[in-house]
Amino acid sequence: MGDGTSSESNWKAEIEDPLWKSKIGVGFSAVSVADGKLYAMGHDGKKNRGMETVFCFDAGTGNPVWKNSYPAPLVDYLHEGGPCSTPVVDDSIVFSISKHGLLHACDAKDGKILWKRDMQEAAGMKKLPHWGFAASPLVVGDQLIIESGATYSLDKRTGSILWKSRPYQPAYGTPALFSPGGGASIIAVLKTDGLVLLDSKNGKTLDFVPWETSYQTNASTPIVRGNNLFLSTGYQRGCALFQWNGKKLVKKYENKNLSTHMNHAILVDNFLYGFDGNVHMAGPKDFVCLNFSTGNVEWRVTDRGLQVGSLLVAGDRMIVLGQRGELVFARVNPDKFDELFREQAMGGRCWTMPVLSNGLLYLRNSRGDLFAYNLRS
Repeated sequence: MGDGTSSESNWKAEIEDPLWKSKIGVGFSAVSVADGKLYAMGHDGKKNRGMETVFCFDAGTGNPVWKNSYPAPLVDYLHEGGPCSTPVVDDSIVFSISKHGLLHACDAKDGKILWKRDMQEAAGMKKLPHWGFAASPLVVGDQLIIESGATYSLDKRTGSILWKSRPYQPAYGTPALFSPGGGASIIAVLKTDGLVLLDSKNGKTLDFVPWETSYQTNASTPIVRGNNLFLSTGYQRGCALFQWNGKKLVKKYENKNLSTHMNHAILVDNFLYGFDGNVHMAGPKDFVCLNFSTGNVEWRVTDRGLQVGSLLVAGDRMIVLGQRGELVFARVNPDKFDELFREQAMGGRCWTMPVLSNGLLYLRNSRGDLFAYNLRS
């Protein structure tokens, strides 16, 4: 659904051996599943003359369908490197952007390249951002929204540039579509220097709210609900809720109750569930339930086994993947952390969110292990 939730509810709260496994290379991008196919990205790990690949598998069996490979730098600043953006499937087209800004539009069935564009070149970037291109493409009608310093709107069928915004410090989080009051569509994106609202028709800046985080790590997607936008970033920067009044954003609250680092929180009803803590700092790594309207903490648990992981909400339960591959199923409950199941599901570093599709759970780690678990009841 694009907000970290799934409508699937009839899945069993335990795992057995993986249904299938594959190696997809170094990276942190999540997988996308559509029409029985799974799309993923990875890098071969070679610093010099390395190759990045977009994979297509049969989602049920793991059998390869097609793949496209191209030269790409690893871009391993403070982590293993490899692609961070997630392939996006729209109708019969798969859109993917590499760590160095090479954008591809491919036929979803056979991988045929329909068009491609070098976004680093299009933006006139003399050097890559610290963590490369990390934001995933966003489809808005006939537009493909791409982060490349400025925000770009491309014709999704041809790759031609429709508009670009004013330049800002690069965004590492994916933009969100914001339609307050059911009105005109606005693109909300957290750049490294602040939150930007753009008119989706022409890229004009409607508002800008300064928001800077230590080490230039604004890497989250704004969470949208009605006229409200919620932000949270790491290194104890904290969180804030803003409300659009028709002309500008008005801050409703700001505090340090939730500082998400690698993955943003997930909003269910009026409560946010997410990790509070930082990978590169000492101190507790907590799992928190936050009241969306007030910013108050409903509950907080410290669990060093999970560290700073990721999560998915499916039906009335959460699928939580710890940083070291520990898998936890818990009931969505604003009153307490209601754990149902816990087991080590995979090794390696796990910062990538789980994906549940048609009863199959897909997990990946940074070194490129891709596991599919059968959760069908």
